[in-house]
Amino acid sequence: MGFGHPVAQTDWRTRLERHSLGWVCAWEEDSLIGFVNVVWDGGAHAFILDTVVAQHHRAQGVGAALVAAAAREARAAKCEWLHVDFEEHLRPFYFGACGFKETAAGLIAL
Repeated sequence: MGFGHPVAQTDWRTRLERHSLGWVCAWEEDSLIGFVNVVWDGGAHAFILDTVVAQHHRAQGVGAALVAAAAREARAAKCEWLHVDFEEHLRPFYFGACGFKETAAGLIAL
């Protein structure tokens, strides 16, 4: 329940094999304390999705380290761009701690 709602019944293996460049995970001993999924378009663009850090490990640099590792891995996979969309309250995290630059973008609510 990292996003405040119940876990969906999703065939993650099939979805990830088709769209995910990979997951970056943070562990403390045997406990998963954070993760980020990196998806891609099969070409030059990678996208950060689902950055989650356990409540008791937030504001300690875990999320920024996950995103930095995701960027290194996307670069190693020959991606040229790393994109992220986020809610307004996460602006300091992505622009400050992670180093993303603000760009013009568009969105259509579906």
